[in-house]
This record gives sequence, structure tokens and C-alpha cells, in this order.
Amino acid sequence: MSKSKRWLVAAAGVVLSGVVGLFALNSSVQADSSQKTPGSSDDPIVTKSYVDQKIAEITRNGGASSASGSGNGSNSMALEIVVVPSDKTIYVKAGGELIVRTGKAIAVSSDTNGLSDLTDGLDIAPGKPVNNNHLLLFPKDGRGVKQDPKTKQELIVLVRGGYELK
Repeated sequence: MSKSKRWLVAAAGVVLSGVVGLFALNSSVQADSSQKTPGSSDDPIVTKSYVDQKIAEITRNGGASSASGSGNGSNSMALEIVVVPSDKTIYVKAGGELIVRTGKAIAVSSDTNGLSDLTDGLDIAPGKPVNNNHLLLFPKDGRGVKQDPKTKQELIVLVRGGYELK
């Protein structure tokens, strides 16, 4: 076989390999895209009314526990401004957060464990002062803050989650 015929056969083999490769690639792309067609279990379609219904359920059921006293906002993610009367203690529900904005506050707990001060990374023991503008986390019910009896300044806090004034 002459040199030019060998070259022609090699070139034809390369072209044929390329065509077979493209065909295989195209069929695999089509197989992948057929698995994710709209409406299939891999790519479900939801309607606006379904999304609206789920948002309404989350708003209704996903919020914090209802509170007594001055009340609690319906949106558990919002910070609510609460003025704590001098003769009351604000008890924050489990998972709630509180920030003392004005006044002097004292930690209150139904057991020996205190409040989680996330700003300083400390545990505030019951009866100890709470720093203003520090984020407090309440891992259990039965914990809160009250106005320091040594001061007459109004205690104002921001609360996220359920709470009670007692």
C-alpha cells in the first residue's frame, strides 16, 4: 500500500472516531436532559398558590410561642421592643434572644444555670448584672431578666421569640 493511501485510511479513521465520539456525547447529553424535564420527580413544578400556602403555614405555625403580658409580635424573626415594668421580670422562652438596650438588668433563672451571653461568650449567673447591648440566648424556659432594684431607670429590651412578663 502506498504512503498516500495509508495516510488517507488514517485520516478516515480519525474522522470516523470523531463522529462516533460526538454521537456518544450527544446521546449522553440527551439522556441527562431527559431525566430533568419539567414536571418530573427530579424537577417538579410548583404553583404560586402552593408557595403562598406554604409561606402562610410557616408564618402561622413556625413562630414562637404566644406570650402573656404586653404580648409578642406574630413574626418570631423580628426583634420586638419591650418595656419591662420595675415590678416585673421578662421570662424568655427556650430558643429566644434578648438584648438590654436601656436601664440596668439582673439575670434571673429558675435553676443554678444562668444566661448565655453570646457577645462575651460567658454564662451570666442568676443575680448578676447583664451588660447592655449584649446578645443573650435562652436555651431553656424559666430564665429572664429584671430591672436592677438599685436603679430607677426604665428597663427596655429587644426580644426575639416568645416571652412572658410576670
